[in-house]
Amino acid sequence: MARPAGARRSVEPRSPALPDAGGGPVVVQPQQRKHCVACRQGPLALLVLEDGAPRCLDCADLGHLVFLPRGDAALTRRAREESALSAVVVRFARRRGRYERQGLLVEEAALARAEERCLADAEVRQRRRVRDARRRMAEDERFVAEFAAEIGRLFPGCPDGRARAVAGHAALRGSGRVGRSAAGRALSEAAVTSAVVASVRHLDTPYDGLLMSGVPRREARERIAGAVEEVLREWREPAAREVVEPGREQGEE
Repeated sequence: MARPAGARRSVEPRSPALPDAGGGPVVVQPQQRKHCVACRQGPLALLVLEDGAPRCLDCADLGHLVFLPRGDAALTRRAREESALSAVVVRFARRRGRYERQGLLVEEAALARAEERCLADAEVRQRRRVRDARRRMAEDERFVAEFAAEIGRLFPGCPDGRARAVAGHAALRGSGRVGRSAAGRALSEAAVTSAVVASVRHLDTPYDGLLMSGVPRREARERIAGAVEEVLREWREPAAREVVEPGREQGEE
């Protein structure tokens, strides 16, 4: 029967092309209810398109495979390596207008072997992390001891416990404090002195109280500068703190 003039031929919407799976099967997660054209089972959660017609996994000889969701690249790669037969699982993304990978179908035994390989790697990585943590701890302890010793050299009047506390605070890994700077790692006099000054400022002067009362930082530092210098002077020259007992002159027996 001839079509009326000007009438348009109805065109079926074209299905988007399935992605290339490197020659292997491609399995689809359908967005609509689909039934297998061979066994009539359905609706299907997964299907294979053969000549545009949906088939269930059993009819497509893929029913013995198990689904591995995407997300773990190492496990996916190894499962595919271990599996003699595998299939890429895709789902159509309407917004993007393309099929996107959702995971793999692989042999169950292959997946188990891949999981064992990944678990072994995880154990190796964990042992490496433990070794690295121990190594860093030993390095930090050694550095704190060296930093404390340098404080003792520059400020011989500083109590040993205080020097160790200052060094531990300044050299804390990841803190960004002066002890972690290049100058601090080199135990430069300026860096070590800066760490000591910061400790004295906070622990031996009313600096923190001034800040809490609303005094601007610069003004607060100016107010306690003399007190800080006095402590530093006593630690630099501990002999200057010696007090002569009343009634006794130096040199008396």
